[in-house]
Parts: sequence; structure tokens; C-alpha cells
Amino acid sequence: MIRKSTPADAHGVVPLIDIVFEEMEIPQLMVLSKSVTYPVFEKAFLLPDYRYGYPNTYVAEEDGKIKGILVGYPHEKEAHIDDAFAPLLPELGMDPNERFFTDQESYPGEWYLDTFAVAEDSQGQGIGTKLIETVLPELAASGVERVSLNVDQANPRAQKLYERLGFEKTGELMIGTHRYNHMVKLLAKN
Repeated sequence: MIRKSTPADAHGVVPLIDIVFEEMEIPQLMVLSKSVTYPVFEKAFLLPDYRYGYPNTYVAEEDGKIKGILVGYPHEKEAHIDDAFAPLLPELGMDPNERFFTDQESYPGEWYLDTFAVAEDSQGQGIGTKLIETVLPELAASGVERVSLNVDQANPRAQKLYERLGFEKTGELMIGTHRYNHMVKLLAKN
């Protein structure tokens, strides 16, 4: 079942967000253990205005377990999407003014698919495809016309999935130390 997440999903969602964090090699997080970071990100998940907050998250659930996530929001929120997390940074031993994400990831007029992950034991089962194919029509029905995402150039398998789902490369950008292809899909107007 694909659904919008709720605060009760925090414990199941955070490990999937962490898959993406590990791929991105975020320096501040690489030096911390999961026993330190997971409780803080579970608290952050409860914040409605945070990048990885439950209102921005869709989940794929099977047998009561979260198997996949899709996190996204309109570009207009990007500039302040991490502000809500700042008060939690001291719990990670960091300054409240520090930021994990300083690079622009989306562009005006886009609904940005920020994070997309499927549990390792559930990959290759179509869960990711089902997540995207369920969420995109909902976005179109709400008036969204352009959905964007960034795919690491070191992950051609993911890029092939996005191309198969109708996303097209529109440019390249750096996020942290990785080069990404920026991809966009135009949604049909209702």
C-alpha cells in the first residue's frame, strides 16, 4: 500500500532516509553512529516544516513494514526546508547554524522529489516504480505540472528507472561532492 506518512512512521522511515545519506557521504553524519543520529532524525520527522518531515513523505508499506519512501516538496520551500531542524543540531554535537545541504537542488516551478529509497531486502520488486507511479498522479491532481529529481551520475541503474518513468535529463549539478543529473517529468494537466 502506498500512502502519505504519519508521525507513527518515524522509526521505519529514518533507516531508509539513511540509505540516501550514506550514498551522499555527508561528512557531518559519516562520523556519527546510527545510535546517535536515528533518534534525532526520528524527532525531526515529526516536524511538519522539515525537509524529511512526515507531511513531505510517502511510504510503501507491506505487512506493516515500510519498504520504500518518497520525500518531496515544492521548490519554493527549498530555501528554508531545513530551518526546523536547526534546534536539533546540538543533539548531534553541531552548531545550530550548520547545514548538511547548502547546494541548490531544484528550480522554480518544480515539485522536487528530494529522496527516494527502497529497503535493501525489497529492491527489485517494483516497489519504487509503484511509489512513483502512485504519487505522480496525485501531484498532477493537486495542480503540480513539473516534477524534478537529481540522480547521482554514479548510479546509472536509478537513472534508467527514472527515464523509463518519463523523466528527462535537463542539466547537471553538484550536490556535496557528487555530480548529479537533474531530471524533469512534465505532468499532464487535469
